[in-house]
Amino acid sequence: MLRALTIAAEGSKSDIAKPMKGFGPGVYEIALAYRSDAYRTIYAVKLGEDIWVVHAFQKKSTKGTKTPKREIDLIRSRIGQLKRQLR
Repeated sequence: MLRALTIAAEGSKSDIAKPMKGFGPGVYEIALAYRSDAYRTIYAVKLGEDIWVVHAFQKKSTKGTKTPKREIDLIRSRIGQLKRQLR
């Protein structure tokens, strides 16, 4: 994950980063599997000049790859807060 974030900070996109659907341009998800667990990091690159990691979590759902609604709501809230603070 650190390597993917470093690549983003350098102005590129890692092969393991994908656009996070429903959040518009500039919001990406990094998904990694480790042993039997899944981890996600969500970052935004088009908020000011910086890379902002808005959420990182261990995915605990055993039903498919869909991100749980409570995580989506938290991500949306944090991105909204960042946008307001950076105005």
